[in-house]
Amino acid sequence: MNSNHEKFTALKAAFPHTIPILTGFTFLGLVYGMLMASKGYGAGWSLLMSMVVFGGSIQYVAVTLLTAAFNPIQALILSLTINARHLFYGISMLKKYSGTGKLKYFLIFALCDETYSLTSTKEPPKGVSAKWFYFWITVLDYAYWVIASFAGGLLGSLVKLDLEGLDFVLTALFVVLFLEQWREKEKRIPAVMGVICSVICLAVFGADNFIIPAMILLAVSLLGGKSKLSKAYHLEKTSEKAGDDQ
Repeated sequence: MNSNHEKFTALKAAFPHTIPILTGFTFLGLVYGMLMASKGYGAGWSLLMSMVVFGGSIQYVAVTLLTAAFNPIQALILSLTINARHLFYGISMLKKYSGTGKLKYFLIFALCDETYSLTSTKEPPKGVSAKWFYFWITVLDYAYWVIASFAGGLLGSLVKLDLEGLDFVLTALFVVLFLEQWREKEKRIPAVMGVICSVICLAVFGADNFIIPAMILLAVSLLGGKSKLSKAYHLEKTSEKAGDDQ
């Protein structure tokens, strides 16, 4: 297959999966850029932060850090705490990204919550290059955030709005991604396990500290039940294939 055709085919296959991310990132990025502008940081700063940091939650927190007294230790600890979940993302994606060559560096850098939700659950269609499929999902999500942040910075210098409550868009985005997983029968058990682990850790550790314990509990649960989940997945696929053959 021609290299350019291979890339374009993968792009066409990847784009529809990123539409929910486009919707969420558009609103969140615009709000972030406008918030930066309201604190005296122009669109260029929003663009630079999104391109280099590319961490939605920590970027919102960084708005406060930039306007407060400089405390590098606090900033470091806060950043590590908020983004520690990416350690689990990265470990779980090692096998899937093993054949991506030099693309792996960008895939690692730009792996965020939403991109992980897609690349960990979506498989490329038959005949589509896996590495380019995951690459385009990652590039598109990255571009949505960067462009929206820059546009928000430009808009924020012209329009003054009350931004309170608009960050709920992120919650709505994850609801959509959860429903997408729920539509696939073989993904329902891990989805339910994720909800149960989150609820347990929320009750035990509280709203400010439950994310990392929940991810550890979920990782242990999934690893412990890996064989059973694999069997259930293969049985489901075998059943679907038998139905198609008939």
